[in-house]
Amino acid sequence: MRILLLGGSWFLGRSIAQQALGRGWEVTAFSRGRSGRHADGVRAVRGDRTSTDDLERLAAEGPWDAVIDTSSADFAPRRVLAGARALESAASRYVYVSTVNAYAGWPDEPLTEESRLLDAPPDADDEFGRERGPAGWYGVQKAGSERAVRETFGEGRTVILRPGVILGPEEYVGRLPWWLMRARRGGTMLAPGDPTRGIQPVDVRDVASFALDRAAAEGGGAYNVAARGNETMADFLKACVAAVGGGGTLRWVPDEMLVRHGVKQWTELPLWRTAPGVWAVDASAARAAGLDCRPLAQTVADTWTWLHSGGTPVEHPRWTEHGITPEREAAILATLD
Repeated sequence: MRILLLGGSWFLGRSIAQQALGRGWEVTAFSRGRSGRHADGVRAVRGDRTSTDDLERLAAEGPWDAVIDTSSADFAPRRVLAGARALESAASRYVYVSTVNAYAGWPDEPLTEESRLLDAPPDADDEFGRERGPAGWYGVQKAGSERAVRETFGEGRTVILRPGVILGPEEYVGRLPWWLMRARRGGTMLAPGDPTRGIQPVDVRDVASFALDRAAAEGGGAYNVAARGNETMADFLKACVAAVGGGGTLRWVPDEMLVRHGVKQWTELPLWRTAPGVWAVDASAARAAGLDCRPLAQTVADTWTWLHSGGTPVEHPRWTEHGITPEREAAILATLD
């Protein structure tokens, strides 16, 4: 099996590369080489997806059994469209990693693969949807990029993966690392909302494995990629405390109190959000196709092992968005006494 990774040097792309090599596959990775590093054994091709010449040069390196695109978060649909067109004759199928943000109903309503997508043309530029704010813009851009791939490769040769929150070793966003470092600091920890609320983060290694399975399978299709939701916020935070040695004490604070204090959902207390559809993503189609999600406690423990052994993520601006300050946390907790 020969695959082309667009990206491939960090987090999900790197995990895909490592697992593909472990399967004995031949892996080519196309990137600008500005961040991360490729796994040993990957054939790296340097280039820029915004350059027609670079895309043509890349296509000449084929053919491949599949393209797996993990790098297009920073590329407008028209750039994804140009890349897909350049590679259409050089690859049998295209696996595009999208997001649940591409749905019009996220995060306010439960989602299936039949839920309505945001509307965006396949040739939209990077300004399309800016009026929706950062989260809305991101979803529109991804929806347009999905359309760009489908219209180029066709439904039968296109696989769309729509994960929600991806956690695990080498995470660059900073959600799980922040909770682990907060648990390491110990003391009374502000635990947000309902402890029994089911959550659906998925391990990066499980997303990577599923992406490779779909790359090797016949036919196309779209799949939500999320855990079952039978593990809770309490399970997650207890796993964080246990992973770092058990020094923290959880103090659960109701949603309404956090809202009154103006706590920023999703960022100040990562993974906490009150919208009803956040953790209501139906991934039964992916499970039927082979998605296997490891226990959340294992993801937490492995991420702490990575951090504690000196692991550092690729630098990314989203890292600084996450986490409540110790002073603000203490002030909120003080109102409970």
